[in-house]
Amino acid sequence: MARRSTVRSVTEKSQTADAAAKPPLHPYWVLLIAVVLPGVGQVVNNTPNRGIMFLFFIMSLGWVSMHLSPPDASFIGRYAGGFFIYAISILDAYRWARYRWAFFHREQGKTAAP
Repeated sequence: MARRSTVRSVTEKSQTADAAAKPPLHPYWVLLIAVVLPGVGQVVNNTPNRGIMFLFFIMSLGWVSMHLSPPDASFIGRYAGGFFIYAISILDAYRWARYRWAFFHREQGKTAAP
């Protein structure tokens, strides 16, 4: 009988922890962070390995395009590979932030419904 009450209290604690779960950051804030700091948008979305990967490819493709571009190319043209991955990382961070935001609020709607 004591075991049933222990299981019940553990279940009640986990349900209250789920109800008090911290919501993810709003997607527009994640977008702003991703624009200002490359790779940090993924870190805010709880995928730090993905952010490090994007940062690595921004640097490496920027370096490659710098060495392959002609000497009279503009700044953007010289580092086009890095800017391309930077743009993809911004879109990726925003997309995952929107997904996490919608998933969190969908789950909150299910628990609030009778």
